[in-house]
Amino acid sequence: MSRMSLKQKIQNGKFLFTSELGPPRSASAAAVRKKTAYFKDIVDGVNITDNQTAIVRLSSTAAAVICREEGLEPIVQMTCRDRNRLALQSDLLGLGALGIPNVLCLTGDHQRFGNHPEAKNVFDLDSVQFIYTAHRLRSGSFLSGDTMKNKPNLCIGGAANPFADSLEMRVIRLGKKIAAGVDFIQTQPVYDLARFQSWMAAVRDAGLHTKTAILVGVMPVKSARAMTYMKSEVPGMRVPQELIRRMKKAADPKEEGIRVAVETIQRIKEVEGVRGIHLMPLLWESITPRIAEEADLLKY
Repeated sequence: MSRMSLKQKIQNGKFLFTSELGPPRSASAAAVRKKTAYFKDIVDGVNITDNQTAIVRLSSTAAAVICREEGLEPIVQMTCRDRNRLALQSDLLGLGALGIPNVLCLTGDHQRFGNHPEAKNVFDLDSVQFIYTAHRLRSGSFLSGDTMKNKPNLCIGGAANPFADSLEMRVIRLGKKIAAGVDFIQTQPVYDLARFQSWMAAVRDAGLHTKTAILVGVMPVKSARAMTYMKSEVPGMRVPQELIRRMKKAADPKEEGIRVAVETIQRIKEVEGVRGIHLMPLLWESITPRIAEEADLLKY
């Protein structure tokens, strides 16, 4: 893999391939190190999820340090759910001090989805405000207006959902994140290609595809049940019924799920304005090398 940083690759117009690593539900560095083997010499960056689905896991920053020790470039996910503006700024400074520049600024899954539904959320800032906060810090000032001598070198990411209503508002919200200072965008997983292409057409019409690197989410699934759950229970997700029927008819649903992911990636790569693929192998990290090879992503 190139020794260029993720930010340099974005600036140079490289087609990017990123993926995700879910930290363990324990204080196990060994579990993180084991998973890093699935990404080495394959991805340009690996997201470290932050208490994904509101379930307590090893700190994303701690896991990022371990990933970097293993030769990966980590992208630290950080949510507004668990932190107020003091904690968010403090953690961003921590990334700067550790020399970990990449941060994905997220709202965060609501705690009712996790195993601590009684937990108090924070949501002091929303994701757009968080992106702006990170941009202010890398420019050398806090939200308070105070300035600092040693500013963090941050590469700022955000998320986009092409499938929530309305399409117009999805594009406006993307524009707000770009104006706030985002360097790259990772989308929600794509199953409804027609809707995704409509969103990208609107993004191109607004000229936003030239102002940030759009990495498109792809999530391989192991069963029709998983697809049905996303369609019915995950807000803002669109899963065509024909895909669910395809998974139900499959002799080997896991293999079919891989085929669907590879086909989706191949279609996405043809869409004008797409700058990369973000693979989301939810607790199925081991599939990353195979999908990368079959989807012809290694040449990038």
